[in-house]
Amino acid sequence: MDITEALEQSQPGLVGRVKDAIHKHKLNHRSEQTYLHWITRFVLFSDLKDPDALANEDRQRFLEYLTNGMRVSRARFNQASQALTFFYEDVLGKTSAGDNGCAAA
Repeated sequence: MDITEALEQSQPGLVGRVKDAIHKHKLNHRSEQTYLHWITRFVLFSDLKDPDALANEDRQRFLEYLTNGMRVSRARFNQASQALTFFYEDVLGKTSAGDNGCAAA
């Protein structure tokens, strides 16, 4: 499954919304790729649920999985956390719960 296919399957038009928000913030191409990667992994982790239905608890569970289950590096954890904050605030228009309470491996 292509990266954009997973996002489109969870909510049609989501890739366009993410890209529009990225371009609005004038992020570079590599940031776009990284954000799309982590947002897609989050949506896949959440069983392709409609992102509008996902809560901060879902975000927390994914970040805990990255830390404890996947044991990602601090740099990767920070990338994922920043991408999800961007996704929640700039794409979905939801407020962030503040500190995610997770420490990197």
